[in-house]
Amino acid sequence: MQQPIVEETAPKRQRTASRQVRWAAAFKHMKRDRQLLILFAPCLLFYLLFRYGPLYGLIIAFKDYSVFTGVWGSDWVGFKYFIQFFTNQDFWLLFRNTFLLGIYTLVFGFPFPILLAILLNEVRLTWFKKSVQTLSYLPAFLSVVIVSSMIIDFLSPTSGLLNQLLAALGFPKKYFLVDPNWFRPIYVISDIWEKIGYEAIIYLAAIAGINPTLYEAAKVDGASRFRMMRHITLPGLMPTLLVMFILKTGSMIRIGYEKVLLLYNPLTYEVSDVFSTYVYRKGLLESNYSYAAAVGMFEALVAMVMLLGANYISKRIGGNGLW
Repeated sequence: MQQPIVEETAPKRQRTASRQVRWAAAFKHMKRDRQLLILFAPCLLFYLLFRYGPLYGLIIAFKDYSVFTGVWGSDWVGFKYFIQFFTNQDFWLLFRNTFLLGIYTLVFGFPFPILLAILLNEVRLTWFKKSVQTLSYLPAFLSVVIVSSMIIDFLSPTSGLLNQLLAALGFPKKYFLVDPNWFRPIYVISDIWEKIGYEAIIYLAAIAGINPTLYEAAKVDGASRFRMMRHITLPGLMPTLLVMFILKTGSMIRIGYEKVLLLYNPLTYEVSDVFSTYVYRKGLLESNYSYAAAVGMFEALVAMVMLLGANYISKRIGGNGLW
């Protein structure tokens, strides 16, 4: 009668011993890498406070939230604000504007940092390479407000550099920022200018990790620099390209409201109004917090679906993904 008890407790003892071994190994690794963990602690704290902490507030999307009664004191309304948003005449306008800005930024902005990194890798003049890399990286240090102010000054119809150049060439001045046809090109070009240097560093680091003996062997075989770029550099960049593409696809729909808010005006609402600016107006300006939370939650869900889809396609095509 005692034998079944022994048979039942033996696997349990093995699992307990295995768990203890794993915890001991984890503690050993934490002790070994304690300096790196201390450096990582502020990043972890940032995400806990400003990314995961605010998730608690999403509950107001399902409530008739009032600042006087609080989150838990407000009445539940279910999907009322989601239905209200989906039946709103602005829904398809916002979806179209957000999707088009995101897809234009992805299609036209994604290749430029790759091209810059490959070209810089082929440059043999060190001083020229460093100068171009520094100048292209400088916009990453500027805030969105400064970048938007520079765009506004550059495109000003009275004193803007571009309009002065057009006037010197005999062309009439254009009011770029109040013309709906120009908003998307301005946004995409400024986004490329702002991010090209920063993202090129990622690809340059990936290129630096490619085994140099591959280039030496190809050179011995008589391969030109273009063929080495095509058959060695680009395949070596592919894992990094796929990861960056997945991340950009996931954030494509989540366009930051700052630059759009600083560049748009009532004359360009039809092409510039996106989910994030709509949330800003409804939530902060009109104090309709529950409705704004519902719109923001819908935007986040669409971004998550696109991220999962991009990761799935990447794994099926290239064999690599984020997870």
